Amino acid sequence: MQLFGAYFGVAVKCKSSTVCKPGFYRSALQTKSCSKCPPRSYTKVEASTSCQCEQGYYRTETDPANMACTKPPSAPRNAISNVNETSVFLEWSAPEETGGRKDVRYNIVCSKISTESGQYEPCGSHVRYLPQRTGLRNTSIMVMDLLAHTNYTFEVEAVNGVSELTAPLRQYVSLNVTTNQAAPSPITVVKKGKTAKNSIAVSWQEPDRPNGIILEYEIKYFEKDQETSYTIIKSKETDVLVDGLKPSSAYIFQIRARTSAGYGGFSRRFEFETSPYSVAASSDQGQVPIIAVAVTVAIILIALVTGFLMSGRRCGYSKAKQDPDEEKMHFHNGHIKFPAVRTYIDPHTYEDPNQAVHEFAKEIDVSCITIERVIGAGEFGEVCSGLLRLPGKREIPVAIKTLKAGYTEKQRRDFLGEASIMGQFEHPNIIHLKGVVTKSKPVMIITEYMENGSLDTFLKKNDGQFTVIQLVGMLRGIASGMRYLSEMGYVHRDLAARNILVNSNLVCKVSDFGLSRVLEDDPEAAYTTRGGKIPIRWTAPEAIAYRKFTSASDVWSYGIVMWEVMSYGERPYWEMSNQDVIKAVEENYRLPGPMDCPTALYHLMMDCWQKDRNSRPKFEEIVSLLDKLIRNPSSLKGLVNPSNRVSNLLVEHGSPEGCVFRSVEEWLEAIKMGRYTELFMESGYTSLEVVTQMTLEDLRRVGVTLAGHQKKILNSIQEMRVQMMNATMPI
Repeated sequence: MQLFGAYFGVAVKCKSSTVCKPGFYRSALQTKSCSKCPPRSYTKVEASTSCQCEQGYYRTETDPANMACTKPPSAPRNAISNVNETSVFLEWSAPEETGGRKDVRYNIVCSKISTESGQYEPCGSHVRYLPQRTGLRNTSIMVMDLLAHTNYTFEVEAVNGVSELTAPLRQYVSLNVTTNQAAPSPITVVKKGKTAKNSIAVSWQEPDRPNGIILEYEIKYFEKDQETSYTIIKSKETDVLVDGLKPSSAYIFQIRARTSAGYGGFSRRFEFETSPYSVAASSDQGQVPIIAVAVTVAIILIALVTGFLMSGRRCGYSKAKQDPDEEKMHFHNGHIKFPAVRTYIDPHTYEDPNQAVHEFAKEIDVSCITIERVIGAGEFGEVCSGLLRLPGKREIPVAIKTLKAGYTEKQRRDFLGEASIMGQFEHPNIIHLKGVVTKSKPVMIITEYMENGSLDTFLKKNDGQFTVIQLVGMLRGIASGMRYLSEMGYVHRDLAARNILVNSNLVCKVSDFGLSRVLEDDPEAAYTTRGGKIPIRWTAPEAIAYRKFTSASDVWSYGIVMWEVMSYGERPYWEMSNQDVIKAVEENYRLPGPMDCPTALYHLMMDCWQKDRNSRPKFEEIVSLLDKLIRNPSSLKGLVNPSNRVSNLLVEHGSPEGCVFRSVEEWLEAIKMGRYTELFMESGYTSLEVVTQMTLEDLRRVGVTLAGHQKKILNSIQEMRVQMMNATMPI
């Protein structure tokens, strides 16, 4: 009995050791020991083979039994948008809570307000997302091919492996944006109509995305294999008869549309052929009178057109002075190339300057304007912010330039001259004139209000805070505005970051159209040997030496603006005197690449600084290049002057090939916050792993009290978090 009892006791003991208590489980029969339930899971009964997740926590079918139960991530944070015409760059920070998983991804949901119903609807399949719309690992995306002047909402959703188990609960942050005016999309359908031995009728369809009212079409054509000798004609209709062609010859046609935002891209090449030369003799004889009449009429028309063009050069309306090489562009191999329909008119050509003001600027009643506060000082008086409420329209914020009391008539004329210039421009990257007040005092110029002020000051305040794509987006906007001015025949002469204004969406707009006058009070100006003042550090050599201002000299200045942007508002040529700058540039010295500047951008700067102005790129080419870089962010990874850090300049957050800091001290020094190293160490933040868990409250406890420094450090911490997460994520 004792033996039996002993045996029985052993048996009972063995049995009890293999039955798992509540809170433990045994995943397989062959496993002898019980395992404690992983975090966020439990068992309530004995002999459980798995643990049940707590409420609000989940496990996927592929998750191992010993893995903790997890939950969906919280919503992304700190989402911002940068609108550039019909493209939007979206960027956000990783969620505060990842749900305990490392497979966080992001999806973008795009919707727009329908012009018909006024309700939100999906954006449609024509919208492009770079790199992709769903399953994003990076915390940024470029959305392209949107409609102009349209309200969009973007939902940036954070998901992980268990998000689908909680549907329809979604964790997202919303961004509302309004796209700007944009050039029309390329024309895709071009058809050949009736052909004769010397003419071809061509018709086409309006672009799929006109992005505004089509003002005209430009038709470019040339004989096949003779591309260097082409002709351009204009048409307001969607068809044209092109004559003066050779019989039995193939011609290439390309067409593009123009809105107030500028020209769209040319269509692809379409090849059409004229009819054979030979025609039946009887037919020829019957057509001789008709041909004679046609030739006579053509000769008369040519004489009239020639007379009109010659007389037009003597009228009071003229384009800005052009380079002789630019003038030749209108005549090539005997073909007349008509200039754009809308051309800049110099207000100084008017006998009465007041006539120019009233022709190009809208008069606003002073009762519609409310001045709120002074925000700066201009050349002629104070610059204020305020509100404009026109009859039947909502109140909008505006900037108000005022003319100081005791002005001379010349000062009044010069002051309003800028409005006469600005009023001729209509482009999303050119500051928009709302109107003028001339019938009461003080005399005012009213423009749109740009919340972030001048670009140079804005960059200095936000040193190191933007990604390279955001910076390239700013540069692209400036180049787009300058392309428009160049096409209008206007030469700016004072393109610099201080004359670029930035709104709340980081859209950059060219402003300050006063340098057609001589600059008398500009602190950045210096006397030249020919009298008058010009901004030496931003001005091309030929403009300094010979006052030769052209679009090519504006391109030189644009290269300096690029340098200012990539160096976050650093002063070009630092503390060198103006005379030293002139001498250095003449001796082929060029500004070095800013720290962490992509090589592709620095190469573009150097192209803009070619001594031979004919070798510099055109603004149209600059815009095209920047568009390619934005579409292909990996082309911006190579840096001309790299620092030993992973900074906010990285295009792809969490890039696996990015370098990692070796210590907290090295990290703080790299982001120019080395003054806090000792405070971090004293507070126990001695490793980067601990630093990545810091919050705003932690920074305050450490002793970082300045809001700007807090923001800069938190942004950098977020960068490191994302990099660590991506480095450990399963592929």
